[in-house]
Amino acid sequence: MDRSADEPGQPTLLQGFDLRGPLPGGITAAATLPVARVLLETQVPHLDRLYDYLVPAELDATAVPGVRIRARFGGQELSGYLLERLAETDPGVKLQPLGKVVSTEIVLREDVLALCQAVAARYAGTVPDVIRSAIPPRMARVETEKTQDAVSAGTSVPDADPGTREPPSCLPAYDGGASYLQQLATGGSPRAVLTVIPNQPGGWPALITEAVRACRDSGRGALVVVPDARDLDRAAASLSAALGEADVARLSAEDGATSRYRAFLRIARGHAPVAVGTRSAAYAPVHDLGLVVLWEDQDSSHAEARAPYQHAREVLLLRAAQVGCALLVASSSRSAEAQRLVLTGWAPELMAPRAVLRAQAPRVTASSDSFEQERDPVLHAARLPRIAWSTAARALEHGPVLVQVARTGFLPAVRCERCREPARCTECAGPLALEHTHAVPGCRWCGRQAPGWTCQTCGGHQLRAAAIGADRTAEELGRAFPKVPVISATGEHPRLSVPSSPSLVVATPGAEPVAVGGYAAVLLLDGDRMLARDELRTGEEVLHRWLAAASLAKPSREGGVVVVAAADSDPVKALVRWDAAGFAERELGLRRDLGLPPAVRTAALSGPATAADAFAGALELHETVRLTGPVIEEDGVHRWLLFFPYGQGAQVTAELRRVKARASANRDPVVNVRVDAQGLL
Repeated sequence: MDRSADEPGQPTLLQGFDLRGPLPGGITAAATLPVARVLLETQVPHLDRLYDYLVPAELDATAVPGVRIRARFGGQELSGYLLERLAETDPGVKLQPLGKVVSTEIVLREDVLALCQAVAARYAGTVPDVIRSAIPPRMARVETEKTQDAVSAGTSVPDADPGTREPPSCLPAYDGGASYLQQLATGGSPRAVLTVIPNQPGGWPALITEAVRACRDSGRGALVVVPDARDLDRAAASLSAALGEADVARLSAEDGATSRYRAFLRIARGHAPVAVGTRSAAYAPVHDLGLVVLWEDQDSSHAEARAPYQHAREVLLLRAAQVGCALLVASSSRSAEAQRLVLTGWAPELMAPRAVLRAQAPRVTASSDSFEQERDPVLHAARLPRIAWSTAARALEHGPVLVQVARTGFLPAVRCERCREPARCTECAGPLALEHTHAVPGCRWCGRQAPGWTCQTCGGHQLRAAAIGADRTAEELGRAFPKVPVISATGEHPRLSVPSSPSLVVATPGAEPVAVGGYAAVLLLDGDRMLARDELRTGEEVLHRWLAAASLAKPSREGGVVVVAAADSDPVKALVRWDAAGFAERELGLRRDLGLPPAVRTAALSGPATAADAFAGALELHETVRLTGPVIEEDGVHRWLLFFPYGQGAQVTAELRRVKARASANRDPVVNVRVDAQGLL
């Protein structure tokens, strides 16, 4: 850590006066510990370091570690955080007085700072960028609210799922689950990875609540991170019903800045021992943290969209290692990263006995089965095969049916009827789509309508569907089953639950409502289209979407059926066997052979050609690091890829930070650095 006076951008300096006496300008230093070590909120990589300031006597009582401050730096006043008070600074360093203490609330605890520093190091980022995710913006009015008022004014908690008022016992159904709970309740810190058994009473929220309640029995706090608002509603309702609303704080940016900051202060002040929220909640300052829980770690919502693009799973793994607390990674499926934790022994698996799983899971049928192929001569051309139609017809006699489709909208993509070429906008070349049967084609990119469209290839004027969305599917099913209500559930039009009465529920992946008592049948359409994406994680992601939807069906003993309309493939076989762990292990082995993530770590460098090439050339890397590129992208951007073993991770990211800081100090064009980015390959 360099705080020398010769460094560009250092604070305006005072000459070396005796800090025990009066200083120029009538300033008097604090009588004890007159030096404040400060982290400033700057986005400039080469200024990501700590600085020392003089603490004036009038700020002595309020300038305590963890508070927000403002200080002069490089001719302007910047915000930041006071990290510690010292008796003296480094020899030769001359100090400028601290500007002011913005608030007396301690918002940056020492353990959270250490976590932010570890995350910045792992992702080759800056500490201020990580803290921006960890600490919500200040709402001054909230700080003056009384504690009782703050709780009652918080975001209301939805009603818990049926059966979760008194959470049932879920974890003992897993091999090792009872021991895991016992260790939590007696102050232990076990780690575990599990794939949730479907149709347990209360569902996955009850399972997580059971783990949190065991941790609370030991007198410790707990932290739960979920991917989105739908899951947050269910988790918060279950936790609040079991532990009491006063003990649970909900952290989500979607709740609004005021509610989020109010919940953050309840946690920071020690009034709420349990925090539940989306990805930024991974940094929640829970007192005496005993357990961290992550639900659906493979969900892309867990990845931060801003630099340094950290993933909530890795943040919680770092936190569990630093604090020494318990860890639970739970999902309806299994990511390759979670399976790696199991295989390395870092987090053992809580396995569901096959007998229990067979009793709880629905029966899964694939349209690619040889028996079905013989009975359905037009199977290859049908989007909804015969087995799916007949299953839906039977299931609708005694319950709702869920139909999962790949795309939202009506006809999200169309093509020329004559030559089959995709229909494109003449202004921006974006794909044309139809919003309903009699709609004018419109561009999905720029919104421009295309009346009288003409194919640029053959001159044709007629359009046909290239992809069918949820709205068109709902319309078709409504005509096929005219006496059954059709419900649409998408990200734009969410629906959290549906009744147990017969209905057709058409939903996109991730937006499936929960049916009271479970779905009589689940139809998984567009499987081949979903698996056709040429990405490294396509099979893993599609299997996760299928398992998440299939888990909503009733167990097979109650007639629950799942039909997947897709050609024979490894994900289809894994779904039929209900074996997410086996699929993840095979995927991980294949990627280990090919040297691909998560068997190895990755980094991507992208920017203007000259700057990106110079950045890559300046890296001093170990011989085990594989550097490939450049790939020339749009607008002349060059992209370089690094592949490196986990053992070299700290060295590689430190080198990336060094070169990035040097380029920043030289005012070179910005090169974007993304470490372990999802969707990279």
